[in-house]
Amino acid sequence: MRADLHVHSTYSDDGHQTVEEILARCKELGIGAVAICDHNVFEAHRSAAALASDIIIVPAMEITSDGGHILGLGIAAPVARDLTVRETIESIHAAGGIAIAPHPFRAWSGLGEDNVRSNGFDAIETVNGRSKKAGNLAAKRLAKKLCLPAIGGSDAHRTDAVGRAYTELPDSCRSSDDVIRAIMERRCRAFGTGHSTSRSIWSGAVGIARWFRRGCRRM
Repeated sequence: MRADLHVHSTYSDDGHQTVEEILARCKELGIGAVAICDHNVFEAHRSAAALASDIIIVPAMEITSDGGHILGLGIAAPVARDLTVRETIESIHAAGGIAIAPHPFRAWSGLGEDNVRSNGFDAIETVNGRSKKAGNLAAKRLAKKLCLPAIGGSDAHRTDAVGRAYTELPDSCRSSDDVIRAIMERRCRAFGTGHSTSRSIWSGAVGIARWFRRGCRRM
C-alpha cells in the first residue's frame, strides 16, 4: 500500500488544495493512506476523518520547533509550536504520536544533522517531494547511520504534487494505528523524487517572500 505521509491543505497558509481535493487525488492515484500535516494546525484531520471512507487518515501536524520543522504522526491532539526540539518530541509522544524529522537538510526549515542525532526521533523522512536530490540522499544516509525507519512524503501544497514521494507499507494496514506500528517496526520503504534545482530555487524565493510577509517569523 502506498501512503503519502506529508501533505498540506488550505488550512496551512501556504497550502493550495482543499481536504476534499487531497482525498480525491489520493483516490485517483490509488494511495491508501494520507497524513495531512498542516503547519501548526490540526483542523484538516477532523475534516478528512469526516469525509474519508476508503482511505486511512493518519492524524498529523507539521510543528515548528526552535530548531526546525517536525512531523507528528498519529497524534490525538494538537502540539504547541516554538518549543525546543526535545520538548516538541516529548509533546508528540504525550499526544500518542511518533516524531519524524522531515527534510532535515533543508536550509530554511530543516533540523540539521546535529538536531536529528541528539534528540531521539522515531523516524526520518528520507524522500521529500519538495527537496533536492542531494538533500534526500543525505537524509537516507543519516537514517541508515542512526538505524531509524525511513518514510517518504510529497510535501505537496498543490494536487499535482500529491504522491510525488510516498511510503510503501504492508497491504495489511487497516488503520492509522497499523500505519504507525508498521513504521516503528520498519516495515516501510520510501520512494519517489524531489525537486529539480530550478524548481527548488523558485520554491525558495516564494518561501522568502512569505517569510517577509509573516514579519520574518518562521512558519
